[in-house]
Amino acid sequence: MTTNQNLKLATIKALLAKAEDPAASPEEAQAYFTRAATLMAKYGIEQAMLAEARPETDELTYRSFDIKGKYVPDRAALLFSITHALGAQGIYWSRIDREGGKRYRKIKVYAHQSTLDRIEMLFSSLQLQALNGMAKARPMYGESVTAYRKSWMAGFSSTVRKRLAEAEEAALQEAPAQAGGSGAELVLVKREAAVERFFKQAHPEVKASPRRRLTGNGWHDGRAAGERADIGGRRLGRERKALAV
Repeated sequence: MTTNQNLKLATIKALLAKAEDPAASPEEAQAYFTRAATLMAKYGIEQAMLAEARPETDELTYRSFDIKGKYVPDRAALLFSITHALGAQGIYWSRIDREGGKRYRKIKVYAHQSTLDRIEMLFSSLQLQALNGMAKARPMYGESVTAYRKSWMAGFSSTVRKRLAEAEEAALQEAPAQAGGSGAELVLVKREAAVERFFKQAHPEVKASPRRRLTGNGWHDGRAAGERADIGGRRLGRERKALAV
């Protein structure tokens, strides 16, 4: 990674940190996130176009995430929402923590290096926003708090995925044409196809996970929070069989 790339990533991380600061007002936080998302989208397009001529600058690889603690499946679903919106592929295993004896999920996300950097930064920030928002939300009288919060998280993740996909499309449409070479749209299509081949080579027999069934009434509240989430864009042990999501 070049010095210029490191500086861009450092700037994005600094903006995200400012947006997550409890002392920042909602308006300030949104401004920081909008700026970070703009730089992040430009960085992604720049890396894709650079790698078209020099593949060694942005190689295909994977990154592991261990999701432990509370609301493990729900936080994992948020990670997969981000993963899919950015054109990556993911797989998870359900495992038992040897120290605490609790079940957690190990997730591997397959993509180009620059995409993985963006996924990790977005997940870190949006996970914090989701957990804070969920804790403040209130279910209807008599409703299970756990059921409500799980459906809240599902609504949040669904909306985040939609908004991220829209933001990626907006960034693509604004990308300048590259004289004498492939356009950004074609380059991204080729990259996503390469990611899919890379993933299938690593996991040729993987099966899709079953659809989750949630009973809580927090979906709409979670979707509303997802609409407000600062993602930028225009506003912008035992081991079970691995499952792709």
